[in-house]
Amino acid sequence: MKNTDWDIYRCFVTVARTGGLTGAAQATGLSPATVGRRMLELEERTGRSLFIRSQTGYTLTGDGRFLFEQLQEMEAAARKVASWQKEGEGATVVRIAAGTWVSWLIAENFPAICTERDAFGLSLTIGEARANLAYRESDIGIRAFEPEESYLAARPVGEVAYAAYRQKNAPGGVERWVAVAEEDAISAYLRWPHEHAPGRIVATVTRPRSLLDLARAGAGRAVLPCFVGDLDPLLERVGDEIEPLRHRQWIVMNNEDRYRRDIRTVVDRMTRFLRSHTDLFAGKRPPRNSA
Repeated sequence: MKNTDWDIYRCFVTVARTGGLTGAAQATGLSPATVGRRMLELEERTGRSLFIRSQTGYTLTGDGRFLFEQLQEMEAAARKVASWQKEGEGATVVRIAAGTWVSWLIAENFPAICTERDAFGLSLTIGEARANLAYRESDIGIRAFEPEESYLAARPVGEVAYAAYRQKNAPGGVERWVAVAEEDAISAYLRWPHEHAPGRIVATVTRPRSLLDLARAGAGRAVLPCFVGDLDPLLERVGDEIEPLRHRQWIVMNNEDRYRRDIRTVVDRMTRFLRSHTDLFAGKRPPRNSA
């Protein structure tokens, strides 16, 4: 195989992750036609078919999956070298992957995790998908279950409870719900309205963060973590905790990296911070809006 530019490999990784030319074009800033030509060029250079092309997108072939896995390992190695270099320069970035609401709480209490005296910065990746640390895309993750991967270390930081919330003092009447669109409802609490009130959902959104705004505005009831709903003076609980949604919460990190000074510092601070809110996460603290 002829030497292949790393730019083409990175373009391939982006197509593999986004599942098509359109998403890859948006991520790279190239046109879909240019991305398509680069993938054809890569297949020609490697002498292998890397994608199954269809109207719905690009799916990796067996050879494509093999190349994707190898390139992810190369990316992980490159990130490790970059982190090592930045440590020598005294300027590092700790990457945290967390769900919508834990990220919200971290942002609300940022100085508890990172101060102006720290030599490192934080990069927060927000999403409902499980944090993947296999290829060091993130340094620290927050998960709703204990990791089974042998390469990860974990710290338990309590349980998370959920309940339904509505605008405070909202008038009674027809039971209305707001929810994340069904195709975007990855987590159990996001699926709950679709499973228990499918005919009463009056509005859907693509991101969980908008549920809070809709509930505040009186659009309908929303299922939220108790540490979010109980802190909001504009909301009130509707009924009891939804017990089947309760889950434990874990901070996870790569075994090889957890002794790096900046990562250890952030993990220790996050552990103290999250554990200090144990009752709030578990829905046990009296809501502020009940006073």
